[in-house]
Amino acid sequence: MSLMGLRGGDLLIVALLAVYVLATGLWPLLRLFAEALGPGETGEPLGLLRETVEGRAFRRAFWNTLASSAGSVVVSTVLGVALALVTGLVRLPGRAVMSFLALSPLLIPSQIMALAWIELLGSGSAVLNLLGIAPAPGRPNPLYSGAGVAWLMGIEHMPLVFIAVRARLATVPLDLVEAARISGAGARRIAARVILPLTLPAAAAGAVLAFAAAVGNFGVPALLGIPGRFPVLTTLIYQRLNGFGPQVIGRVAAMALVLVLLAAAALALRQVVLRLTSVPVGAGRPFAGFAPGRWGWALLALAWLALIWLSILPIAALVTTALVPALGVPFGPETASLRNFADALANPAVHRAFVNSFSLAAAAGVISAAVAIPLAWMALTARNRAARGLSWLADAAYVVPGTVLALAMILVYLPPLPVLGVSIYGTALILLVPYLGRFLPLALRPVEAALSATDPALDEAARIHGVGPLRRMLRIAAPVALPAASAGALVIFMTAINEVTLSALLWSAGNETIGVMIFSMQYEGNSTDAAALSVMALALVAVMVIAADLLGRRLPSGTLPWRVA
Repeated sequence: MSLMGLRGGDLLIVALLAVYVLATGLWPLLRLFAEALGPGETGEPLGLLRETVEGRAFRRAFWNTLASSAGSVVVSTVLGVALALVTGLVRLPGRAVMSFLALSPLLIPSQIMALAWIELLGSGSAVLNLLGIAPAPGRPNPLYSGAGVAWLMGIEHMPLVFIAVRARLATVPLDLVEAARISGAGARRIAARVILPLTLPAAAAGAVLAFAAAVGNFGVPALLGIPGRFPVLTTLIYQRLNGFGPQVIGRVAAMALVLVLLAAAALALRQVVLRLTSVPVGAGRPFAGFAPGRWGWALLALAWLALIWLSILPIAALVTTALVPALGVPFGPETASLRNFADALANPAVHRAFVNSFSLAAAAGVISAAVAIPLAWMALTARNRAARGLSWLADAAYVVPGTVLALAMILVYLPPLPVLGVSIYGTALILLVPYLGRFLPLALRPVEAALSATDPALDEAARIHGVGPLRRMLRIAAPVALPAASAGALVIFMTAINEVTLSALLWSAGNETIGVMIFSMQYEGNSTDAAALSVMALALVAVMVIAADLLGRRLPSGTLPWRVA
């Protein structure tokens, strides 16, 4: 990109930001795509990509990916739209708590969610045994199938539809509803004829976004699809790389390119849907919802039953599994104990995993927040075109599937680094670098929102009086952006502490993470210790959610995903 017009300190700041964005995501991804487009064994152009897509294993995984992702979109859309309408259109008591529960799958790592549902629907489920509907002993868990993968990915990505529809409902002006009432329309007719059509574009856009997320999902297909013999592209890449090592990097790069094309097509479709179907409705005081009416209690009961089934019972099943000495032992006062927690905490690998995950997540949060402030300031306040381009390019490592980014890191950082002559592969740095690239937008976007809401006149006055860019950024912008940057750092910490998609391909002995340990324990059949470790990880996330929420009360709307209108 051009650096024309940059002066002094501006040039240095933008150059450093460019190196950061390139090193943590953009350059590895470009190298990976170049590898995927290389010649095949016979030297023909694009031969590697052609040979890969013609393979039987690839075709099976590709169609499984499409089928499970499409099925998950149906689940996400039905549940997300229904819960958004219930909590957004009717003034039910406790709808703030209901909204948080609807968004809770967004805060729970996919491998923990998969483990929770495995324990809920298994024959030894304490919850289903209490209700008398548990599967008979010896029957296979229904989740170990393509339908199970689609169901659970649908629940995991349902908040993407929920957020989109709730955000649209928050923009419906009260005047529009009052005009319909004056015309004699009742609540049900207004909802069906006026409000619901306005939310359909948002629901469609959220559904397409859920498809893009499902295409790149690794945790759910790994825990359900691998034992259920239902391969998808993310798990095929993982198995090929684990089984054959870096020598198959070209073929798995070709698979990764297909994943990126699928996700990119979905995101492009989302933009088309928004552009073609969005209807401006004007400004004004927003509609706060209808009174519950005579059906309010029935609607409230149905909503709570759905949320308890989707969000509470799986966690309850996970907790009961963590408290029994072994699978198959009925849960009760006489069998419940904290032995699994003690065993997990006594495991040296678990100790390392907690230390590694804390260190990596904290470093990713602090560094990303520190980088987000100058990048947002240069892009918005200083109006630097190069910085605006970098802000846009920073999304690349976030929107691609995590498996793709991990492959890109292996390709670039496996060989020794130029000049230094050392490789960071096999060290904690190979995990930190992709964390920095992938999670930067989680801090950057809140900081941009905070800076865009400030008056630029103060910075302009300082510039006229000869104050340099670094001092203006530190003295004027940083204090304004610090709360948003801190909230972004907390969100990054919560996301990174249990991350598994990147870590599953990049970890090495001594550099285990919590997400990798949970995945490995469950994969090896040690479900009770995996459940105990998952419960501890969820407790940690809960503490961080509370801290972020307390901070988020002073931040612009939309900074934290669970703070919906």
